[in-house]
Parts: sequence; C-alpha cells; structure tokens
Amino acid sequence: MAQIAVFHSALGVRPGVSDAADRLRAAGHEVLVVDQFEGRTFDDYEEAGAFVEAIGFPELMGRASTAVEALPDGFLTVGFSNGAGMAEYVATVRAVGGVAMLSGALPPAMLGAEGWPAGVPAQIHYMLDDPGRPQDWIDTVANEVCAAGASIETFDYPGAGHLFTDASLPDEYDREAADLLWERVLSFCAEQRSSR
Repeated sequence: MAQIAVFHSALGVRPGVSDAADRLRAAGHEVLVVDQFEGRTFDDYEEAGAFVEAIGFPELMGRASTAVEALPDGFLTVGFSNGAGMAEYVATVRAVGGVAMLSGALPPAMLGAEGWPAGVPAQIHYMLDDPGRPQDWIDTVANEVCAAGASIETFDYPGAGHLFTDASLPDEYDREAADLLWERVLSFCAEQRSSR
C-alpha cells in the first residue's frame, strides 16, 4: 500500500479524477484527492484556463504543498494536465517516492526548481495527437529525470484526447487507452511501494 496525492486538471475534480482515486483505492492504496478549486469544476477549457490564470501558479503551488503537509515522506504524486505540474512541484519540495504525469509535463525550471529531484522515478502519459502536447517539454522532463539518476517511462497513446481517461468527457475519452494507462500507473505505484 502506498499513500498517493492526486492533483486535478484545470477543469477541477471531475468524474475522471474521482474514478482515478477509486481505481487507486481498489488497488489497496490510500488516496488524497487535492481539490485546489474548493469544489468548483468546469466543462470548458478556456473558462477553466482563465480561472487558473486568475488564481496564479504561485498560489496553486502553495495550495498543493499545504494540502500534502500531513502526508509522510515517500508518498507518490499523480497529476492530470495542470495537476501534473502540481505533482511535479510537490516532488521538488517534499521527499516523494514517484511522480505520474497524465497529459501534462512541465520542465522543472518553470516551477522554480533547479532540476528534477534526485532519484525520483516518473511516468509521463500522453495521446500522440493531443493538441496541447508540448513535445519539447516532455523531452526536457524526461532528460532531467534521467540526469537525476532516476527511471522515466513515457507512454504514447493513439488519439487526440487530452483528458482521455475521463468518461464524462465523451469527445476525449478513450476506454481502451484509459484502461492501459491505469494498468501502467497501478504497476508503477506498486513498484515504487515495493522498492521502499
């Protein structure tokens, strides 16, 4: 069993985030869903983006670190899109056991970090034709994880959905890809737990 902090996308804690928590709990993990929007959710990316911009990344990072204060060192972080950046940020200020980035990846320098935390393994998951896919950022993160002496797995899925694990977003959801992603994430969580 691992302790896992889950960070939502700019759309808030939608059904896809709740489903993620359910899957992780069903595998025996203790899960903290971090709600940085205090219950607010969005259906529209543009509206959500404006809301995130109004709050500001520094405030969101502060909320992320505050939310996990009670978790013991070695917990894992999982983040969707914007939440992947939060999952990464937490890993730069706390001793975590691993980071899973789902449809998101930010170079550590954009989070104010000098590099990836030493020895912290990671996964990155993206659809190949996601219109928001920043390949250069993905490459930078992967290279920095390797430079920090940790393992990195990057997984590509056919399709163009962004939050493709969220069944409440029918234009993006891909059940086959979602099931494969969760198989890989659950394996990652189990592996990091057993290696500690």
